[in-house]
Amino acid sequence: MLTPSLKKNDKQANILIITVSFVVFAAVVLLSRYKLILNLGFNVHVFALFNAIINSTVTVLLLWALWAVKQKNYVLHKKIMLAAILLSVLFLVSYIAHHLLAGETKFGGGGSIRYFYYFILTTHIMLATIILPFILFTAYRSLTGEYARHKKLARYTWPLWLYVSITGVLVYLMISPYYVP
Repeated sequence: MLTPSLKKNDKQANILIITVSFVVFAAVVLLSRYKLILNLGFNVHVFALFNAIINSTVTVLLLWALWAVKQKNYVLHKKIMLAAILLSVLFLVSYIAHHLLAGETKFGGGGSIRYFYYFILTTHIMLATIILPFILFTAYRSLTGEYARHKKLARYTWPLWLYVSITGVLVYLMISPYYVP
Protein backbone atom coordinates (compact mmCIF):
# COMPACT_ATOMS: atom_id res chain seq x y z
CA MET A 1 0.00 0.00 0.00
CA LEU A 2 0.94 3.64 -0.36
CA THR A 3 2.12 6.01 2.32
CA PRO A 4 -0.73 8.34 3.32
CA SER A 5 -0.58 11.77 1.69
CA LEU A 6 -2.77 13.53 4.25
CA LYS A 7 -2.97 13.48 8.01
CA LYS A 8 -6.32 12.13 9.15
CA ASN A 9 -8.64 14.79 10.55
CA ASP A 10 -12.19 13.56 10.02
CA LYS A 11 -13.91 16.54 11.61
CA GLN A 12 -12.13 19.07 9.41
CA ALA A 13 -12.42 16.85 6.32
CA ASN A 14 -16.14 16.31 6.86
CA ILE A 15 -16.77 20.05 7.14
CA LEU A 16 -14.67 20.80 4.06
CA ILE A 17 -16.19 18.03 1.91
CA ILE A 18 -19.76 18.88 2.87
CA THR A 19 -19.14 22.61 2.37
CA VAL A 20 -17.49 22.15 -1.04
CA SER A 21 -20.25 19.77 -2.13
CA PHE A 22 -22.97 22.21 -1.04
CA VAL A 23 -21.26 25.23 -2.65
CA VAL A 24 -20.81 23.39 -5.95
CA PHE A 25 -24.43 22.19 -5.92
CA ALA A 26 -25.71 25.68 -5.06
CA ALA A 27 -23.53 27.30 -7.74
CA VAL A 28 -24.80 24.92 -10.42
CA VAL A 29 -28.44 25.39 -9.39
CA LEU A 30 -28.24 29.18 -9.06
CA LEU A 31 -26.14 29.82 -12.15
CA SER A 32 -28.34 27.55 -14.29
CA ARG A 33 -31.13 30.09 -13.84
CA TYR A 34 -29.19 32.83 -15.61
CA LYS A 35 -28.02 33.38 -19.15
CA LEU A 36 -25.29 35.83 -20.01
CA ILE A 37 -25.67 37.55 -23.35
CA LEU A 38 -22.12 37.86 -24.64
CA ASN A 39 -20.68 37.70 -28.13
CA LEU A 40 -17.52 35.67 -27.67
CA GLY A 41 -16.93 35.30 -31.39
CA PHE A 42 -17.43 31.53 -31.35
CA ASN A 43 -20.24 29.04 -30.89
CA VAL A 44 -20.61 28.63 -27.12
CA HIS A 45 -21.78 25.03 -27.59
CA VAL A 46 -18.09 24.19 -27.97
CA PHE A 47 -18.18 24.00 -24.16
CA ALA A 48 -20.71 21.15 -24.40
CA LEU A 49 -18.45 19.30 -26.83
CA PHE A 50 -15.52 19.91 -24.49
CA ASN A 51 -17.62 18.54 -21.61
CA ALA A 52 -18.41 15.39 -23.59
CA ILE A 53 -14.71 14.93 -24.34
CA ILE A 54 -13.89 15.37 -20.65
CA ASN A 55 -16.62 12.89 -19.65
CA SER A 56 -15.32 10.39 -22.21
CA THR A 57 -11.81 10.81 -20.86
CA VAL A 58 -13.00 10.38 -17.27
CA THR A 59 -14.79 7.19 -18.32
CA VAL A 60 -11.56 5.81 -19.78
CA LEU A 61 -9.61 6.91 -16.69
CA LEU A 62 -12.09 5.23 -14.34
CA LEU A 63 -11.82 1.97 -16.27
CA TRP A 64 -8.03 2.25 -16.39
CA ALA A 65 -7.90 2.98 -12.64
CA LEU A 66 -10.00 -0.10 -11.93
CA TRP A 67 -7.59 -2.17 -14.01
CA ALA A 68 -4.59 -0.62 -12.19
CA VAL A 69 -5.96 -1.40 -8.75
CA LYS A 70 -6.84 -4.96 -9.79
CA GLN A 71 -3.18 -5.29 -10.87
CA LYS A 72 -2.20 -3.94 -7.42
CA ASN A 73 -0.47 -0.99 -9.09
CA TYR A 74 -1.59 1.49 -6.44
CA VAL A 75 0.74 4.29 -7.52
CA LEU A 76 -0.72 4.26 -11.04
CA HIS A 77 -4.25 3.94 -9.61
CA LYS A 78 -3.72 7.03 -7.43
CA LYS A 79 -2.33 9.09 -10.34
CA ILE A 80 -5.21 8.10 -12.61
CA MET A 81 -7.86 8.86 -10.00
CA LEU A 82 -6.32 12.25 -9.22
CA ALA A 83 -6.34 13.00 -12.95
CA ALA A 84 -10.02 12.01 -13.11
CA ILE A 85 -10.79 14.34 -10.20
CA LEU A 86 -8.89 17.23 -11.79
CA LEU A 87 -10.66 16.68 -15.10
CA SER A 88 -13.97 16.67 -13.24
CA VAL A 89 -13.13 20.08 -11.76
CA LEU A 90 -12.36 21.35 -15.26
CA PHE A 91 -15.63 19.81 -16.43
CA LEU A 92 -17.55 21.67 -13.74
CA VAL A 93 -16.10 25.04 -14.79
CA SER A 94 -16.85 24.33 -18.44
CA TYR A 95 -20.35 23.04 -17.62
CA ILE A 96 -21.20 26.24 -15.75
CA ALA A 97 -19.74 28.35 -18.57
CA HIS A 98 -21.81 26.49 -21.16
CA HIS A 99 -25.06 26.88 -19.26
CA LEU A 100 -24.40 30.54 -18.46
CA LEU A 101 -23.61 31.33 -22.08
CA ALA A 102 -25.95 29.00 -24.00
CA GLY A 103 -28.96 28.75 -21.75
CA GLU A 104 -31.33 25.80 -21.96
CA THR A 105 -31.78 23.59 -25.01
CA LYS A 106 -35.01 21.65 -25.53
CA PHE A 107 -34.82 18.05 -26.74
CA GLY A 108 -36.57 17.75 -30.10
CA GLY A 109 -36.78 13.99 -30.53
CA GLY A 110 -40.06 12.14 -30.38
CA GLY A 111 -41.40 8.68 -29.72
CA SER A 112 -39.50 6.12 -27.68
CA ILE A 113 -36.18 7.97 -28.11
CA ARG A 114 -37.72 10.87 -26.15
CA TYR A 115 -38.54 8.59 -23.21
CA PHE A 116 -35.05 7.08 -23.35
CA TYR A 117 -33.47 10.57 -23.42
CA TYR A 118 -35.45 11.79 -20.43
CA PHE A 119 -34.73 8.60 -18.48
CA ILE A 120 -30.99 8.98 -19.13
CA LEU A 121 -31.11 12.73 -18.41
CA THR A 122 -33.08 12.31 -15.16
CA THR A 123 -30.87 9.54 -13.77
CA HIS A 124 -27.76 11.42 -14.88
CA ILE A 125 -28.84 14.62 -13.10
CA MET A 126 -29.90 12.82 -9.92
CA LEU A 127 -26.64 10.88 -9.64
CA ALA A 128 -24.47 13.84 -10.71
CA THR A 129 -26.12 15.78 -7.89
CA ILE A 130 -25.05 13.32 -5.21
CA ILE A 131 -21.75 11.93 -6.55
CA LEU A 132 -19.39 14.76 -5.53
CA PRO A 133 -19.31 14.13 -1.76
CA PHE A 134 -18.90 10.39 -2.45
CA ILE A 135 -15.90 11.10 -4.70
CA LEU A 136 -14.36 13.46 -2.15
CA PHE A 137 -14.88 11.12 0.82
CA THR A 138 -13.52 8.18 -1.17
CA ALA A 139 -10.43 10.17 -2.16
CA TYR A 140 -9.99 11.40 1.42
CA ARG A 141 -10.05 7.84 2.79
CA SER A 142 -7.34 6.85 0.34
CA LEU A 143 -5.18 9.93 0.91
CA THR A 144 -5.26 9.34 4.68
CA GLY A 145 -4.28 5.70 4.27
CA GLU A 146 -7.64 4.27 5.34
CA TYR A 147 -7.61 1.76 2.52
CA ALA A 148 -10.29 -0.58 3.88
CA ARG A 149 -12.74 2.33 4.23
CA HIS A 150 -11.63 3.68 0.84
CA LYS A 151 -12.33 0.31 -0.82
CA LYS A 152 -15.72 0.02 0.89
CA LEU A 153 -16.78 3.49 -0.32
CA ALA A 154 -15.28 2.99 -3.78
CA ARG A 155 -17.56 -0.02 -4.34
CA TYR A 156 -20.44 2.49 -4.51
CA THR A 157 -18.67 5.63 -5.74
CA TRP A 158 -16.90 4.09 -8.73
CA PRO A 159 -19.95 2.65 -10.55
CA LEU A 160 -22.02 5.77 -9.85
CA TRP A 161 -19.24 8.02 -11.17
CA LEU A 162 -18.81 5.78 -14.20
CA TYR A 163 -22.56 5.93 -14.90
CA VAL A 164 -22.57 9.72 -14.60
CA SER A 165 -19.61 10.08 -16.96
CA ILE A 166 -21.09 7.71 -19.57
CA THR A 167 -24.58 9.19 -19.43
CA GLY A 168 -23.12 12.69 -19.67
CA VAL A 169 -21.74 11.74 -23.08
CA LEU A 170 -25.04 10.11 -24.09
CA VAL A 171 -26.99 13.22 -23.10
CA TYR A 172 -24.61 15.37 -25.16
CA LEU A 173 -24.90 13.10 -28.21
CA MET A 174 -28.69 13.15 -28.00
CA ILE A 175 -29.17 16.89 -27.31
CA SER A 176 -26.42 18.36 -29.52
CA PRO A 177 -28.45 18.17 -32.75
CA TYR A 178 -30.87 20.64 -31.17
CA TYR A 179 -28.29 23.27 -30.24
CA VAL A 180 -28.90 26.60 -31.91
CA PRO A 181 -25.75 28.68 -32.55
